[in-house]
Parts: sequence; structure tokens; C-alpha cells
Amino acid sequence: MEKSGKIDAYYDTDHPFKEGIAQLRKLAQQTECEEDFKWSFPVYTIQGKNVFGICKFKNHFGVWFFNGVFLKDPKKVLENAQEGKTKGMRHWKFPTLDTIDKKGVLAYMNEAIENQKKGMEIIVEKTSKVTIPTLLQEKLKENKDLQTAFKNFTPYKQKEFCEYISEAKQEQTKLRRLEKILPLIQKGVGLHDGYR
Repeated sequence: MEKSGKIDAYYDTDHPFKEGIAQLRKLAQQTECEEDFKWSFPVYTIQGKNVFGICKFKNHFGVWFFNGVFLKDPKKVLENAQEGKTKGMRHWKFPTLDTIDKKGVLAYMNEAIENQKKGMEIIVEKTSKVTIPTLLQEKLKENKDLQTAFKNFTPYKQKEFCEYISEAKQEQTKLRRLEKILPLIQKGVGLHDGYR
């Protein structure tokens, strides 16, 4: 499916927040951003750079600001997308259609565009240092083919696998996650390749 078809499908699919995301799209279309489709949701860009995206979830919908950390946020509505992990992204969530502050959202979108034009963005350091969790180390030692497949990944993708296991708090969760990633490693598929 072409990009425009994916965007239309995203907005046209029946969903409890269909009207809400349509309203946010109307606001986005009043800006100078170009509409794109990345990571399974509409992303609005300026000069090829991601500025904001419109997202829908089970209990809310909203706008993701890729470098929202630089927004002034006078309404105090922005949340860190993932506390402790996300450095720049901020999220403005709406539980219902009538909670959308149209004027406010448009102002935040336009400020995000201006910030992007000024080059205000968080550059994520991609480190090549990989600490392999013990559980994965053991599996790699047991299976030479698995070890070779793992080494064929870029350090960044190796790190994603390692963090996926080590960030789990309970041993049972770590083991479940390990079982999930082993077939991916063997097939040469990165943890997040489906979203890229």
C-alpha cells in the first residue's frame, strides 16, 4: 500500500477516537508540515525532519512532539513519552473529543515547527558499547549459529536486544523476553524492524 493509502486507512479505520484524530489532522493540515507515515502512524515533517505525530491508543489519543522537550508548555499538558528513556519526545493526550484545545494544539504545533527550523532537537547518542545479559550470553555460548547471527547485527540492534532483556524487572519476564528474541536473532530480524 502506498504511503497516502496508509495515512487514509489510519484515519478512516473505525476506532473509538476516529473523530478525535480527524480533528487533530485538520489542525495539522493548517500548518506548513508535510504529512508522512512512519512507525504505523501519521508523522508531520518539516524539511524532512519529524516534528509531531498523531496517535491513537486504547484509552486516549493525542499528539507526539518529537522534540517536545523544547516547547514552552504554558498549559502544562505535556508528558514524557517514556520516563527515564525518552529525552526529547513529549505527548499531549486527550481522553475524549471534547477535551481537544484546538487553539492550544495549533499553537504547540506551530511552536514545534519553529523550534525545528531553528535546529532545536535532541540528538540521541548511538553508543556501540553492548553489555550482554547473562541469560543471553549463556544461549549464545550454547549455540554457535545463534552467536554468529547475533554478531551480524549492528551494535545498535544488539543493544536493543540486550536492553529488552535487562530492563525486565522479574526473572520470569526476562526469560519470556529471551524466548521471544531467540527466533528473531536466528532469522536476522531486529527487535524493532517491524516498526522501522
